Formats: sequence, C-alpha cells, structure tokens
Amino acid sequence: MTVSIAVLGAGTMGSGIAELFAAHGFPVALYDPNGSVLFNVRQRLSERGISVAAAEGEPAAYGDAAKPAFGTGSVRLSSELADAVKGAGFVIEAGPEKLETKRELLHAIAPFLADDAIVASNTSTLPLESLAQGQTFANRLLIAHFFNPATVVPLVEVVGLPDTEPGVVERAAALMVSCGKAPVVLKKDCPGFIANRLQAAVLREACHLLSCGVADAEQIDRAMTEGPGLRWALNGPFAIADYGGLDIWEKVTSNLFPLLGGDREAPEVISASVRQGHLGFKSGAGFYEYGDGEARQREASRREQALLQLIRGRKGESES
Repeated sequence: MTVSIAVLGAGTMGSGIAELFAAHGFPVALYDPNGSVLFNVRQRLSERGISVAAAEGEPAAYGDAAKPAFGTGSVRLSSELADAVKGAGFVIEAGPEKLETKRELLHAIAPFLADDAIVASNTSTLPLESLAQGQTFANRLLIAHFFNPATVVPLVEVVGLPDTEPGVVERAAALMVSCGKAPVVLKKDCPGFIANRLQAAVLREACHLLSCGVADAEQIDRAMTEGPGLRWALNGPFAIADYGGLDIWEKVTSNLFPLLGGDREAPEVISASVRQGHLGFKSGAGFYEYGDGEARQREASRREQALLQLIRGRKGESES
C-alpha cells in the first residue's frame, strides 16, 4: 500500500520535498497558510511535470485548467492544516527555522494524526529533544533533514531519540531509500547534526581567511572546488585522512588547529551583508552578484544540472 505524504510548509525545502515524493509515485498533500505561496508553487511544480491539484474549496486563483485528481504521484495543495494531515502516513514539517514556530505547528497537527503516522521535522539545526518536548506523538517524531535541492542531493540525515518507538527510524529510512535518497541515521541527537556542523566549520574558516585578507571570496572558493571539494565528493574526512596518512594529519592538525579562526558568533562579514539586505542568491547579491530573477533562475537550473551530472558520475564510478 502506498503511503500518503503530508508536507507542512511550501517554501523552497517543502515544495522540493513534495516534488521528490510525487516524482516517486507517492500522493502528497502540501500545506501552506499563504495562498500566494501555494499559487506560485502550483506554477513551479506544473512546469516541472508534477500533477498538481487544489484541495476542495480552494479558490479558482490556482488556475483555470481542469483540476487533476489527487492520487499516486500528484501534489494536492491545501491551506487547511487538518485537510493536509488527515490520512497521511508520513508527515514532514518544513516550516521556518524557529523553535517555537515549529513546536506550535507540530502541536497543532496532533488532533488530526493517524495513530501510526510518523512525523518528521526538516529542521537544519534544532535539536529533536526540544521539538519533541510536550508533543503527544513524541515517540513517533524524528528528524529527516533534507538538503537543497531536495530533489537532487541524496543525503537525508535521520535522527531519533532513545524512546523513539521501535521501527519508526527504520521505516523512515526505508521510505527515503525508496525515493533514491541516501539516509544517514545518527546514533544520538546533536544540534546541526553532521553535515551542517562540517559545513559550518569550513565556512567559519573561509570567513576568517577572507577577513584576514589572505584571499578574496572567489579565490577561497576556487581553492575548495579545485582541491578538497573534488576529493570530498568521493571520500569523507576520515577516509581522506587515512589516504593521506594519520601520522601526517597528526602533524597538520597540531600545527594548524591553534591558528584556525575561533568565532563563537556569526562572522561579521556575513552579518554585515545581512544588514545591507544582501542575503545571497535569493536576493541577487551576497559574496557574489547574481542578477535579476530570470538570471537567477538560469543559474539555479545550471547548478542543478551540474549536481545531477556529478551524482551520475559518482554512480557510474561505483558501478564500474
């Protein structure tokens, strides 16, 4: 029997997760309280070949075309939380990255959940223990952290708690595998999980090098993409340390660790950009200039295709 999916939040990650499951044959209900967000998502998903249906009673603003039936491999849009959640076997919370906002949303779905439904938060940094506190379904709540673009990047970090109901983490991981994902199940809850902690460590040092005038952003990025980034696409840090020799890395880390940047807050180079409204790709400017909406759309498509090509190359390498 096909599991019905409910995704709560139709932003970049939520809509991408909904598209992923629909593309793999699952019926998906996508909730967002903002009608204009749903309207834009409908257009974007339709352009990407996903069958999109408005929920019963939704206004005609979602389009004049005949509404496709809600079924396998389709996305049904809804601005009603109960409508989206009822009957779902797997619910994914993808709301704003604020603890209280997520906790309130999780609390609100409790009356509508099926008794055996699994609920997952797509939080990037918040600890599961904080999200689960006081929730009536805490033993069925876990973290399933997707990466952007959710339809492309294979990794999904899965986190449970010591009192998570037996089989819940395994069922969630199996569901990810059925969508072509590569789940990594953490042994314990940890803020930021694995990948974001590693990314944050690299970004902290990159900002330190930039602030010290060692090189500009383009050169620092190039040092990564033309060097360690190529190796990291094939091996993780421990395998790379093994290949390099642990005796060598013992000396490297002893020499460098005392000299690395040790910021305990967001780097000022990032905070200054945020204060100026330069938020990166989504605003058109950050460390780089990205142009208008059309230019950014072309760049996003180019980046996605490059990621797909890289992933296909890695699969070909592993199969040869």
